[in-house]
Amino acid sequence: MRTKIALGGIDVEVVKKDIKNVHLSVYPPTGRVRIAAPSRMNLETIRVYAISKLGWIKQQQKKLLGQPRETPREYLNRESHYVWGRRYLLQVVEVDASPTVELKHRKIVLQVRPGADEDKKQAVVDEWYRSELKRAVSSLIGKWEPLIGVKVERLFVQKMKTKWGSCNARSRSIRINTELAKKPPECLEYIVVHEMMHFLVRRHDAVFSDLMNRFLPNWRLTRQKLNAEPLAHTHWAY
Repeated sequence: MRTKIALGGIDVEVVKKDIKNVHLSVYPPTGRVRIAAPSRMNLETIRVYAISKLGWIKQQQKKLLGQPRETPREYLNRESHYVWGRRYLLQVVEVDASPTVELKHRKIVLQVRPGADEDKKQAVVDEWYRSELKRAVSSLIGKWEPLIGVKVERLFVQKMKTKWGSCNARSRSIRINTELAKKPPECLEYIVVHEMMHFLVRRHDAVFSDLMNRFLPNWRLTRQKLNAEPLAHTHWAY
């Protein structure tokens, strides 16, 4: 069941689900607000809860709206692209051969067939990012499985509009946002460890924080760095 409540100019989407606790989220890029609440909870109780969190909601919206965003990419020569937090200049090479992407010094060389349009160039680059990220995540999973004592059964690497990563503890699967291939490597490691840790502790409670402190002592600083990184230029739809 979905409905909306208005709080002084802020629309809050309410979704009732078969869950035990209330979950409040503020999503990029515009600060859309969503509350997932137990099916049994009445709307007035949810409204009171939302009012109690109004200050936090406004703070998160202000942060998101002020966060830098990437400019639209046109896949032209000397255009800036980022790989693992480093800036590369794009070099487009037209050759009658299979498309490829290769890093050479401080250039990202995109080889495409003559006449390839912007959509085709983007598809080639996106698939390269996905491949690079999947390789890096697989390596990190191999590193952290024996340390944490969990087993990842399935890995998904895909574009995600509102999260850096997610997991399903029941199926032992994790999903990682392809945008992380553009961010510093420590940011990816933090997200991978974060999602794997949810196999042990589902909520972001004190136990979860204690485990993160134990295995990744600088995780809060890394999270802060990741949250300060530019958001992707995306046409967001909900």
